[in-house]
Amino acid sequence: MPEAVIVDAVRTPIGKRNGTLSNIHPADLAGRVLQDLQRRTGIDPEVVDDVVWGCVNQVGDQAAQIGRYAVLAAGWPETVPGITLNRACGSSQSAFDFAAGMVLAGQYDVVVAGGVESMSRVPLGAGRDLGRPFGSLARERYAADLESGEFPNQDFNQGIGAERIAARWGFDRRRLDEYSSRSHELAAAAIDSGAFDGQLVRIPGKEDFVADEGLRRGTSPETLATLKPSFREDGVIHAGNASQISDGASAVLITTPERARELGLTPIARYHSGAVSGADPLMMLTGPIPATRKLLKRSGLSISDIGAFEVNEAFAPVPLAWLAELGADEAALNPLGGAIAVGHPLGASGTILMTRLVHHMRDKGIRYGLQTMCEGGGTANATVIELL
Repeated sequence: MPEAVIVDAVRTPIGKRNGTLSNIHPADLAGRVLQDLQRRTGIDPEVVDDVVWGCVNQVGDQAAQIGRYAVLAAGWPETVPGITLNRACGSSQSAFDFAAGMVLAGQYDVVVAGGVESMSRVPLGAGRDLGRPFGSLARERYAADLESGEFPNQDFNQGIGAERIAARWGFDRRRLDEYSSRSHELAAAAIDSGAFDGQLVRIPGKEDFVADEGLRRGTSPETLATLKPSFREDGVIHAGNASQISDGASAVLITTPERARELGLTPIARYHSGAVSGADPLMMLTGPIPATRKLLKRSGLSISDIGAFEVNEAFAPVPLAWLAELGADEAALNPLGGAIAVGHPLGASGTILMTRLVHHMRDKGIRYGLQTMCEGGGTANATVIELL
């Protein structure tokens, strides 16, 4: 069976809502990432078999197959195809897994996986506003909970799920806010040390956009204590211990070792193994726990073999519950901060995390890295990569 290797991974700086990236059409933002990936690797786009692209809210500026429009915006040949997929917050991680799987299967030789989301231009939940996506059968299955008065509009709700996780694992507000402050502190240190410099697509303007925009330096449990709960009057989840609404794009180039040599490319890491799992859709965000267990069993690795973890910070209870259940080294968890500090541009986040992970592993000489993301509806992806 062929191997799948990562040649390079790039991302835009993450823009805050209505910030620097909000004036760029998401197809153009995606196209700039593809252009930069081409520039960095020197590949001829003609050799790319497919562009597999994640995007969540596929309406408005992100409607009608934005993966294909990203290829056209990049100026790549019309012969290069593109596909858009949605697995909620894990869309571009699924794009990465699917792309690697096609290389492993021998179907593709060279493929780009990535994603984009402009949450400034296409607001969170824009697609849901057009209808009721869950249907009557799913609603009937969970009617007792949905009609309890706990869930707004009797719909599945991530915020209430996060509140349920905090209650189940016994995380009080102080613990969540301490973790959230850690995210800002680590992200600030990463930015100041230049840890992200080698992975960022420079966005030109009056002043070039070269750093994640959402960081709030000096964040502490005391400053976060002033924020009102978002989902329950007596709740522990608020804007400061949840991921930020953001804009961004990212892309990863995947090929085989043999094709990389033919193209004069040096791979950074190989795709080791991946898994996806479902979980309780009411609590919704616990999927990374069974997905990671499934992945570890499939990979033959133990949690102690992994030197770095990217567990998406949708809400602070998510990585904390994952940590409590998996027993990983907390120092290796989100060592560069996470979405609480710098933002979560939905469809782009999977390959943003992969970009951060693969560059961090190379910088620190870490052999194995693991990435996992919770996703709307109660699913999760988990992926292990190995440094070459």
